[in-house]
Amino acid sequence: QVQLVESGGGLVQAGGSLRLSCAASGRTFSTYYMAWFRQTPGKEREFVARVSGSGGIRYFADFVQGRFAISRDNAKNTVYLQMNSLKPDDTAVYYCAASTYSSRLGPYDYWGQGTQVTVSS
Repeated sequence: QVQLVESGGGLVQAGGSLRLSCAASGRTFSTYYMAWFRQTPGKEREFVARVSGSGGIRYFADFVQGRFAISRDNAKNTVYLQMNSLKPDDTAVYYCAASTYSSRLGPYDYWGQGTQVTVSS
């Protein structure tokens, strides 16, 4: 069983930056692909970014356009999402997720509770 706890969300002006963190429990963190998703009311949850267990392989959604970076520290059981040049359209609840599957489509075995990111114009 893996528990995921996100933090770092908040209110930021357009053009600003935030770094989200996701702390995981358990001893096998490095064996999981870790990803970030986001969701706004009335919309389906959408993929944002994903990183392999070693941290060496990363995928990003097209809308990221070089603005976000995903990284992980396996010694701290933590994955990060650095978000720069934020836009109002980035406003959403951001979730981290863990998967043992190599496909970025998952399925994802574990999910965090989410952290709210609000970008004001």
